[in-house]
Amino acid sequence: MQDEQPIQQSHLQVKTDLKALTEVLQWFEEKVSPLITQDVFWQCQVALAEGFTNAVRHAHQERFWTTSIDLEVLVFHNYLEMRIWDYGKPFDMLAKLQSLDKEAQDPLEKEGGRGLIFMQQLTDQLDYLRVSGNRNCLMMRKKI
Repeated sequence: MQDEQPIQQSHLQVKTDLKALTEVLQWFEEKVSPLITQDVFWQCQVALAEGFTNAVRHAHQERFWTTSIDLEVLVFHNYLEMRIWDYGKPFDMLAKLQSLDKEAQDPLEKEGGRGLIFMQQLTDQLDYLRVSGNRNCLMMRKKI
C-alpha cells in the first residue's frame, strides 16, 4: 500500500474557526463524493467533521483563530485516507479511547469523547502522531 499512487489527492488549509467546517465539508464532497459509495462517503464525512471540530475545540483551544489547520484527502483504489494537522499539545489518543471504554457511563451519553469514538467506529484505522514542525497529524483510513 505504501508505494501505491492516489487516484485523487487534495489539500485544504483553513483557520481555527468552527465556521470553516462548511468549507471543509464542501471541499470533501467535491473531491471525494464522485469516487466512493454514498455509505462510505457519509461515514468519512462524519469522521472528518469530528476530527476537524476536535482540532478547533481541543487542540487549538489556546491558539489564535488565525492558526491554520491543514487537511488532506487521498483516494486510492481500495481505501480513502484523511489527514488533519494541528498545532496543539500532543496527547495519547489510544489511552484516551481506552479510558472511555472503561467508564461505567456510556461515553456516547456524555458530551466529551464522542468524537473520538465516532472516528474509531467509522474508520478502519485511526492514528494520531506528533510530526515535524510541532504539529500533530490525525490520520483516518477507510476501505472503499
